[in-house]
Amino acid sequence: MTIPQAVIFSILAATMALFLWGRFRHDIVALAALLACVIAGLVPAGDAFAGFGHPAVITVACVLVLSQGLKNTGAVDWIARGVLPREGGRLTSMAMLMGLGAALSGFMNNVGAMALLMPVAVQLSDRLDLTPGQVLMPLSFGTILGGMTTLIGTPPNLIVSGFRDEAGLGHFGMFDFAPIGAAVAIAGVAFIALIGWLLVPARKPVTSEEFETGHYLTELRVPEKSKAIGLTLRGFERGIEESDAQIVAMVRNEVRLTAPHGGRRIAAGDILVLESDVDALAKALSVFDIKLDDEITPAPEDADGASAKAEDSGEKDAPSAEKEEADKDDSDGRDGDIVLRELAILPGSTIVGRSASDIRLRTRYGLNLLAVSRHGHPPRARLRTLKLKSGDLLLMQGPSEMMSEFINDTGCVPLGVRDLRIPDKRMAIIAVAIMLGAIAIVTLGLLPAAAAFTLGVIASMVLRTVPPREVYTAIDWPVIVLLAALIPVAGGMQSTGAAALLAEALVFGIAQGNAIVALTVVLVVTMFLSDVLNNAATAAVLCPIALSIAATLGVNADSFLMAVAIGASCAFLTPIGHQNNTLILGLGGFRFSDYWRMGLPLEVIVVAVSIPLLLIVWPL
Repeated sequence: MTIPQAVIFSILAATMALFLWGRFRHDIVALAALLACVIAGLVPAGDAFAGFGHPAVITVACVLVLSQGLKNTGAVDWIARGVLPREGGRLTSMAMLMGLGAALSGFMNNVGAMALLMPVAVQLSDRLDLTPGQVLMPLSFGTILGGMTTLIGTPPNLIVSGFRDEAGLGHFGMFDFAPIGAAVAIAGVAFIALIGWLLVPARKPVTSEEFETGHYLTELRVPEKSKAIGLTLRGFERGIEESDAQIVAMVRNEVRLTAPHGGRRIAAGDILVLESDVDALAKALSVFDIKLDDEITPAPEDADGASAKAEDSGEKDAPSAEKEEADKDDSDGRDGDIVLRELAILPGSTIVGRSASDIRLRTRYGLNLLAVSRHGHPPRARLRTLKLKSGDLLLMQGPSEMMSEFINDTGCVPLGVRDLRIPDKRMAIIAVAIMLGAIAIVTLGLLPAAAAFTLGVIASMVLRTVPPREVYTAIDWPVIVLLAALIPVAGGMQSTGAAALLAEALVFGIAQGNAIVALTVVLVVTMFLSDVLNNAATAAVLCPIALSIAATLGVNADSFLMAVAIGASCAFLTPIGHQNNTLILGLGGFRFSDYWRMGLPLEVIVVAVSIPLLLIVWPL
C-alpha cells in the first residue's frame, strides 16, 4: 500500500466515522473530506469544486425544482384522489398507497413524494384501525423502492450514470434501471402489502396528548406596584430568562391574546400565562413581585414523578383559547382563528438546527411552540432554546393564517387534513406536462439529462408552476453540497489506486475470483453501507470500487454499477439510512431497532430478485 492510498483510506475512514457519529451534518463532513484530500495533494486544487458542475448534481437540483412544481399545483393531490380507494380492506388500501408512492418516486424526489402522502397515510391508518406507524413505514419503504426504477428517481442512480460516462461507457438511459428496479419494487411492495406490514411494531402513536410542555401552565396577575408594569413582554422574558420560564399567552380586560407580540407593554391587572417547572416558578415570581392568580393549574405527575404532559397543560389551555373571544383581535391583528397543529419537520427544512428563539417564532409569526416530540419522546431541553432536528414533531398553536405562512416558509408537513394547498387542475396539468416533456427529451436522446431538466426548470418559472423566488428554496442544498464534494473524493480513490486495491481485496479475499459471488458481495456491502451512511455518499464511494472489480475480473462493468445503484436505494434497516425513514421516526413512535423487523426480510428479497435479473439483463 502506497502512502497516498493509506492517506485516502484514512480520510474515508474518518469520514464514515463522522457520518455515523451524526454530530455534524453530512454536507459539512463531505466538504471537510474534500479539503483534506486537497491539502494532502490527492485531489488537484483546481478540480476541488468541479463536482458542483457535475451533470448528476445539476440534474438532482433540477428534479427537486420540478418536484416542487408538482407539489405547488396540487398535482399529487389530484392523482391521489383518483387512485386511492375511499373504501377497501387493508390489503387493497396499503397496496394502492405504496404503489402510488413508488410510482411518484420514480419521477420526483422520493422525500417529496413521502411528504405529500404522509397526511394521507395518517388518515388511512384511522380508517384501517392501525397505528400511524404501521402505514407510514410501508409507505416510506415503498417510496424508497420506487426511486430505483428510473434515472431521476433517486440521486444514487444519477451518480452511477455519471461514473459510467466517466469510464467511457456513456450515460445510462432514463429507463435502463426499470427492468430490475421495477421488478424489485413490485416484489417489495407485494411483500409489504401481504406480510411486511404485520412485522411493523404497533407503537403507540405520538399524538398531541403525548407532548410534554412543562410542569405548570400558571396564570400570574400583575399587581398595581409590580416592577413589570411598563415593561415589554420581551423585556419581561429577558428578566426571567434564568428561571427557564416563558409567556405563552396574556389576558387583558377579559380578552385572551395568544402569542402576544413581544413589543406589547405590560399593564397593571394583566394576567400572564406562564409555562414553568416547579423549581423555577418561585424564582420567576420573585423577579418582578408578581403574584399567582386565584386559579393555578398544576399538572399531575406521571408514575416516575416526571413532569405532566400537554394533556394537562397545553392541551387543556389551548382549546380554551378557541372557546374564548379570540375573534377580538389585538392591535397586531394576529389573534383570530386560533388553531392547534401537529407539524413534522422535513429533512432540509429551513428550521433544522435552529430554535424557536432563532427563528423568532413569536415575533415573526405570532405562534406558540407548545411541545416538541423527538423519536416518540419529549426532549428534556427547554422549548425556546431547543435546536430542532429533521423528524421532530411540533405541537403549534396560533392564528390559522400565520400557521399557514409558517408551514409554507419552513417546509414542515401538517399531520392532518391538508387545507393549505388548493389544487389548480390547469396548473397541475402544466406541471405534469413539463416533467413528462423533460423525461421524453432524455428518453429520445435529444438532450443530456442535465440540460433537459434545466430546460424544464426554465419552463416551470416562465409558466409559474414554480415561482422564481421558490426555485432556490426548493433545492435541498445539503444534498447538493454532499454530492459535489464526494465526487472529487471518489476521483481521488481512482487516481491513487485505492479503489483498485480494495477491489482486489474483495475479489480475491472474499469472492475467490468468482464473478457472481463478487457481484453479490458488492450488492450486499452497498446495502449495508446505505443503512448507516447517506445513500448518495455510498454510491459515490462504491462506484469506483465496482468499476475496479469489473476490470480486475474482466467482466461487464454495467452489472456491478447496477448492483451499486440497487444497493444504495435499499436502506431499510435503520432510521438514518434514508431521509424518509428519519421522517417517520417520531410520528410512528419508532425505536432505532424497529426498522430491521420488516427491513431485513425485505433486503433478502431484494438480493434474491436482483442478482438473477442482473445476470439476465446485464450479463457478465
